[in-house]
Amino acid sequence: MPELPEVEIARRQLERWLSGHAVTGAEADRTRTFRGGHPERFQRLRGHLRDAGRKGKYLLLQFDDGTGVLAHFGMTGKLVKRPRGVTEPYSRARFLLDDGTAIHFRDPRMFGRLDAVDAGRLRALPEIRQLGVDPLADGMDWRALRDAVAPSRQDLKVALMDQGRVAGLGNIHAAEALFRSGLHPASRPASLLDEDWRRLCKAIHQGIRFALSQEDADEIEYVEEPGAGNPFLIYGRKGERCRRCGATVRAFTQGGRTTHFCPGCQRKPGRRRRRS
Repeated sequence: MPELPEVEIARRQLERWLSGHAVTGAEADRTRTFRGGHPERFQRLRGHLRDAGRKGKYLLLQFDDGTGVLAHFGMTGKLVKRPRGVTEPYSRARFLLDDGTAIHFRDPRMFGRLDAVDAGRLRALPEIRQLGVDPLADGMDWRALRDAVAPSRQDLKVALMDQGRVAGLGNIHAAEALFRSGLHPASRPASLLDEDWRRLCKAIHQGIRFALSQEDADEIEYVEEPGAGNPFLIYGRKGERCRRCGATVRAFTQGGRTTHFCPGCQRKPGRRRRRS
């Protein structure tokens, strides 16, 4: 599933693909991709990209004709660039460019979403306003992380995936950050010390930088796709030996998602003894 790094890569790709080029047409198929949205506004889109923004897992695109495009990739969505006229499987919408190419919103399972609104309204949309701190876009430090997550009564990993607290982290990068910081996924946020928050914040930024450094192709490849490799330290490595301590990586269900962790590096927090 696309998380903050993959969406950031898509943002950078769009800046590169649209630099010096204009959108001369836009197409939207009759699918649920525009559910509750405005496909007719998208189809009227013409002009140059004025700004490519991102908040959490959302792309916020502004064009000089006044159109704003909101994009969320869901579970399987991505942007791919092809010569115009080449059929792209699972293409749900397309930007047609003046250089004879097309940028496809490709989404096999159609959990992704597009919408077109006035450019000035993008960041005022309810789904954007309710997002928490973005580690990259907001320059999140450990205090901001602590203030966002510590009040949660959920397990630490589940709280990190709460988009209203930390925007952009999903199952992969929450697990990676917890492994890098040596914290157990079932820790209670309120039990963490300042030094834990410092380590966790550093680990989140390390994981994001690592993921961004892995993508140098024109098409994003997700780890869940057939034939894709797994560059991550802990995610998806159940039954393998931990690269740090040699313990067997385990997995359990947490918040409806599979959590991977190392029982050697991420010891489960013990119960505190009551004072007599």
